Amino acid sequence: MLIFLDFEASSLEKQSYPIEVGWVREDGTGDSLLIKPAPDWTDWDAGAEAIHHITREELEDKGIEVTEACERVLQLWDGNRVFASAPSWDGHWLSMLLRAAGHPRHLVRLEATEAAFAEAAAQRGLGAQEAQAVIEAARAEAAAKPVAHRAQEDARREWQTWRQVLGQG
Repeated sequence: MLIFLDFEASSLEKQSYPIEVGWVREDGTGDSLLIKPAPDWTDWDAGAEAIHHITREELEDKGIEVTEACERVLQLWDGNRVFASAPSWDGHWLSMLLRAAGHPRHLVRLEATEAAFAEAAAQRGLGAQEAQAVIEAARAEAAAKPVAHRAQEDARREWQTWRQVLGQG
C-alpha cells in the first residue's frame, strides 16, 4: 500500500524538529499526531508557529512522547511504501524522530511523491509527454488551493494529486 506522509516542524532551521506527523493511506484513511518535544529539542520559530498554528504549550499538553510517536510512524513502513512531497525536509524530521527514540537515523527512507505520480501515470499507460502534462495539471490544481500547513491535510493534498494522476480524482 502507498502512504503519503507529511511533517510540520518547529522551524526550517538545521536544528528544527518534528512537531506533528500526518499520513494518508492509499485507501484515503489517515491519521495525525502531535509530538511532545524531546528534552534537547529547543529550537522554536514564532514565524513557523504563525503558519501552522501549533504552540509549544499545545505540544507539551497534547503531544505524545517521541518514542511512542516513532513507533507509530515506523508501523507505516510495515509492508508499505511511504512518500513525502519534500523528502529532504521530511527526511530530516523523520531522522530527528528516529534518533530521539534511539533508532539509527536511516532505519527507514521516504520516497518522493513524484515517483508515486510517475508510477500512477504509467499505470494508466500514459506516454512520457502525456504523463508529464497530467502530473503538471494535477499539481497546478493542487497549487490553486490553499495549503493547510497541518500534517494530515498536507498529506491528503498529495494523496488527492496522486488519485488525480491515476484518473480517479
